[in-house]
Amino acid sequence: MTSPAATVTAPVAVVPVAAAIASASPAADAPAAAGRSTQRRTVLDSVLPLLVDVAVPLASYYALKATGMSTFAALAWSSVLPAVRTVWSVVRGHRLNGLAALIVTVNAVSLLTSLVVGDPRLMLAKDSGVSSVIGITVLVTALKGQPMMTAGVRPWLVGGDAARAAAWQRLSAGSAAFRRAEIRFSMVWGAALLGECVVRTVGAYTVPVETMVWLGTVIMVMTMVSAFLVSGRVGAVPMQRMIAEAVCAEKAAKAETAAR
Repeated sequence: MTSPAATVTAPVAVVPVAAAIASASPAADAPAAAGRSTQRRTVLDSVLPLLVDVAVPLASYYALKATGMSTFAALAWSSVLPAVRTVWSVVRGHRLNGLAALIVTVNAVSLLTSLVVGDPRLMLAKDSGVSSVIGITVLVTALKGQPMMTAGVRPWLVGGDAARAAAWQRLSAGSAAFRRAEIRFSMVWGAALLGECVVRTVGAYTVPVETMVWLGTVIMVMTMVSAFLVSGRVGAVPMQRMIAEAVCAEKAAKAETAAR
């Protein structure tokens, strides 16, 4: 049907991360009105892909099956809209970052392979293959000090605020603690995607196809929620705190300079 990796295309959906930040760091300074407006738009941009990638394929599969379509055909057609949505999100954004490019490529290859083979269980397992490739890539890039998931969390932590954006740049370039938090954020996502791959692959070949169609969605949602919350706690929240402290320190330094 679809996979967590396919749902975190550019911009990466990080709705629960924002909730984790709000609950874990109540003392953090509130963003400006423009920043809040930007975040609201980002929430909408994040929720709509989730609906397209999760609810629509599940509903369309059962609707197509009800018309008498075969299991494989229903799975194939229900995968079309999420694939189109992923490509369109990249085209609309006029940019293709590393994570988005990898997701689009792996999705295309896995979908074509499934169509050629014509096996409904392989069609279910293909999403796990997408997750495994993305998960391994995210882990490898994080270990190399080039965390791919940074592209997803940065808009939330910066919130369209110039001072926060400048603080991010300074911290990312000069703070080892900040870089470790970035890496932890990506490591959590990489591990979650690999774990999801194992569980869904086993399920695709051991559980009845009709059951795995909805069970795979449950596994995907649980994986995403867990990854959102854990990555928020160990990565996004510390980063948000350091950014707030850096902004306050910069303001204090400017005020002291102006007072002289």
